[in-house]
Amino acid sequence: MIEKEKVSIVIPCYNQAIYLPETLESVLNQTYDNWECIIVNDGSPDNTEEVARVYCEMDSRFKYLYKTNGGLSSARNAGIKFSSGEYILPLDSDDKIGSKYLELAAAVLNRNEKIKIVYCNAEFFDFKRGQWRLDDFTIEDMLGRNLIFCTALYRRQDYDNTVGYNENMKFGFEDWDFWLSILEKGGEVYRLNETLFFYRIRKGSMLQSLNE
Repeated sequence: MIEKEKVSIVIPCYNQAIYLPETLESVLNQTYDNWECIIVNDGSPDNTEEVARVYCEMDSRFKYLYKTNGGLSSARNAGIKFSSGEYILPLDSDDKIGSKYLELAAAVLNRNEKIKIVYCNAEFFDFKRGQWRLDDFTIEDMLGRNLIFCTALYRRQDYDNTVGYNENMKFGFEDWDFWLSILEKGGEVYRLNETLFFYRIRKGSMLQSLNE
């Protein structure tokens, strides 16, 4: 039997416990079973810990980490440093992934060392619905605008070769900055031709604010 690489899913949580069960259920539904899920409570004042503990008791692959509030980048960095997987998948606490995302994305990294980042097609849900129309990736276009959402798979080794997510970028664009740091010394990007990421758009969400 071929041993599969472990995927560490890192979920920063701040004041979104109401959505967290949907996110964690999408992790539980993965067809790829060699994963751990680090739920990072970024000093949230709601019942994030209570929700997280329920899932940790349900499945030992869920792990809970508490830290004082430091923002999204800080929580991602803390979760990744706490993790033990060879591959990393950041996932925000109000979004969802399709059941085959880990299986298909990990297979791409397994077979091609030149590929640094694997993502997929995406859809919006909640306040806004429909396909998230992403332009095809080129490094030239990536220098001008972000073309990859946060929930993409990459190697822990490539993370360790950067300074991580910029903790000074508290109002967005930290993903864009991080992807460029991974690709700074070269490497390829691959998009799966399946819709496996579901991005929640709430009224007044950060993406809407940044676009405005």
